[in-house]
Amino acid sequence: MSDLLRIALPKGRLGEKVYQMFDAAGYSCPEILSDTRKLIFENRETGVCFFWVKPSDVAIYVERGAADLGVAGKDILLEYRPEIFELLDLRMGRCRMAVAGKKNFRDDPSKTLRVATKFPNIAGEHYRRQGRDIDIIKLNGSIELAPILDLSDVIVDIVETGKTLLENDLEPFETILPISARLICNRTAYQFRGGEIGAIRSKLKQQVEARA
Repeated sequence: MSDLLRIALPKGRLGEKVYQMFDAAGYSCPEILSDTRKLIFENRETGVCFFWVKPSDVAIYVERGAADLGVAGKDILLEYRPEIFELLDLRMGRCRMAVAGKKNFRDDPSKTLRVATKFPNIAGEHYRRQGRDIDIIKLNGSIELAPILDLSDVIVDIVETGKTLLENDLEPFETILPISARLICNRTAYQFRGGEIGAIRSKLKQQVEARA
């Protein structure tokens, strides 16, 4: 397998859509769509192998060299800051990182702002730029509960449609940054296999531009 380009795909709908892009670019591996318990899928004709991993783990596999290429959300890259190269915005999995809270919430700058989030680095950097005094509460799930139960004043989280917020009498106040899926690359792999990687990037870029 060492002669194949190893590509880490995020499990789920986004990963399936990304694989379709690779397939259309000429890097297919039909076995990946079959009902199997296999973990790694190879196609020696196209010189690639794919494997599914948890979305938040893709950057780790790429940074550590277990994968040459991968696809990860911009939120993951900003939060964990892996030492990788970001090659292309695939313009898929679009959403936004936002500040949200109760509809009647009014920030009082004289008080420490309590912020619940899964993304303490992104939230911290956002409020540091504003010079705002904050207390970050790191949570791993059900972020929307925090302001409802008065654990926090606001949350910093990914917002797609905003439906969950509205159903819980919350609303987004501020967009921190847009989020989308990015093609990322291991630094050493780019140095030694730049030609192959560049070819893949070019073909995926053509698809991105065709969809624009």
